[in-house]
Amino acid sequence: MIIQGTETLTSLIHIISESLLTPVVVLIVISIVIVILSFGGLINEFISRKAISSAELEELVRKVSLSGNVSQMIGEIKDSNLFEYQKDVLIRIANNHDIGSEARKALASDLISAEETKLIKKTNKTDILVRVGPILGLLGTLIPLGPGLAALGTGDISTLAQSLTIAFDTTVTGLSVGALAYLVSKFKKQWYESELINLETVAEAELETLNKW
Repeated sequence: MIIQGTETLTSLIHIISESLLTPVVVLIVISIVIVILSFGGLINEFISRKAISSAELEELVRKVSLSGNVSQMIGEIKDSNLFEYQKDVLIRIANNHDIGSEARKALASDLISAEETKLIKKTNKTDILVRVGPILGLLGTLIPLGPGLAALGTGDISTLAQSLTIAFDTTVTGLSVGALAYLVSKFKKQWYESELINLETVAEAELETLNKW
């Protein structure tokens, strides 16, 4: 009875394992599409982005710190080479010049945190694929090996060759997905971290100036 029960469970696991091959292959194909689109987006962003230089940032901080009124401060921010979302945050902070300093500081912190969350979401897909891609590749490798080894036992070389081909293809594809996703996430996170640091730097100068008035 124990042996029969074990054989039943083994057969069930075998059926489940083989039934997972098609979903795994489908997920790998979807992952390829996503990572290719993400990589294309990375290249497009690299070509189109014009980040503010350190010299321009230093000049902007001085202009903001030496501003005589809110209108002048907002004008300096609008004329800078910051990204639009950075300008929007800084202008919203300046427009709240009439509230208390602590409330203004809390508002600035909340606005910057909200933008940080938005930037993090931009790399969520590739962050997931960094881990999921190799896992799918491993599943696509192991699942066909069962039928392949069974075919080897019966001398069916054709089925074995087909199983090994699927195994190698899914492995290479899964690892490629993970590698490309890692590159996309790595570069984007570097850019976004730099942007947030620049935003925080100007915001600090802005808050300090507003507190003086």
